[in-house]
Amino acid sequence: MIITYEDIIIRTLTRVLAPFLQLYALYVIAHGHYSPGGGFQGGVILAASFILMVISFGLDMARRRLSEKVDIIFLCLGLLIYSGTGALCLALGGNFLDYRELTKILPVTIARARALGILFVETGVGFGVMAVMTSLVYDISTGGLPPERR
Repeated sequence: MIITYEDIIIRTLTRVLAPFLQLYALYVIAHGHYSPGGGFQGGVILAASFILMVISFGLDMARRRLSEKVDIIFLCLGLLIYSGTGALCLALGGNFLDYRELTKILPVTIARARALGILFVETGVGFGVMAVMTSLVYDISTGGLPPERR
């Protein structure tokens, strides 16, 4: 059970900080291959913004922002992006996640293809980590009961 706070300062700070946290998470995911950060770190920051909403406003309000169905879609999408990038490299004749093979379908240099491949994988990892962490918080706060038994 997660205790929500009725404090107006906490709620106001959450309203102000959550969009910036989400924007920063997308920045960390997008620049993970050039600078410190990446999919895992960005996904954790993205999940932290939803966890902050759960703590400040309660589980029902957080679910209105990110329902469990949308959370599962993000999880599947992240897995699909990650594994699809690797499978595409395999289908093009290379090894799993051998981004050099992407030059066969993208009109870019090998270095650019590797950067794009890493960006795809980091995006998939970010979506997956965010979805798993948010799902864990939802399950912990409800005791793991399905919606019809709560």
